[in-house]
Amino acid sequence: MIKQALERIDREIQKRPPPRPKKFYKLRVILFIVVKRIIDIFGSIALLIVFGPIMLVVSILIYASSKKGISQKYKQVNHSDDLISNIFFKQKRVGPKGEFLMYKFHSMYIANNDLFLQNEYPELWEKYKKNDWKLSMDEDPRITPIGRFIRKFSIDELPQVFNILKGEMSLVGPRAYREEELKEYERKYPEAKEYIDDIRSVKPGITGLWQVSGRNELPFVQRAKLDSEYIRNRSMRQEIMIILKTPFAMLSLW
Repeated sequence: MIKQALERIDREIQKRPPPRPKKFYKLRVILFIVVKRIIDIFGSIALLIVFGPIMLVVSILIYASSKKGISQKYKQVNHSDDLISNIFFKQKRVGPKGEFLMYKFHSMYIANNDLFLQNEYPELWEKYKKNDWKLSMDEDPRITPIGRFIRKFSIDELPQVFNILKGEMSLVGPRAYREEELKEYERKYPEAKEYIDDIRSVKPGITGLWQVSGRNELPFVQRAKLDSEYIRNRSMRQEIMIILKTPFAMLSLW
């Protein structure tokens, strides 16, 4: 772990040559990593304490509704029909050490949702593909009623605190992407490759500069550029400012 940390520090130095001697910059980066991890741990525990009752109620509602609707006609392949799998959605995302399983609350029906959209709503499917694999919440028929509610208030992302406690994510960081997404974006937007390389180098976050600057409404290249700027100019001051701005960014959507 120490060797990996030093390698990350060396990459930081190469990306942003410091005006001070390297040993002082290296110490600054080490202190930043340590303090950031402490904030992640205590911040995650605080979120669990504050939002734990809400998470419990949401879990019950999701368990009672996520296997209805289209789930019978478009059954999800290889779905483990147990309590945890019927509440939490798990998907591989990219981190600095490779892929990991990121947790979210189910906000869509537990079904083969892409096949459902492709067969039942071909026009929306084409729009979904052309729009960088995104649809607005209001027009997406794959989302459950409780899913619309938890997405609106970003409650669906609360289980990611477990990823933070495991050291796979951070409170603040770039958006968490799937490997196939990044490969597709590299092909579609070659001018963003440098930004994507930066995104791959650090832990993704629950919130970040991308969220407090417009969230998913931003085009990919602009969003990736914001992530890259955050990574190359990371400081504790910036971390705290993003954390403080996040609730206001969420409130602006309500």
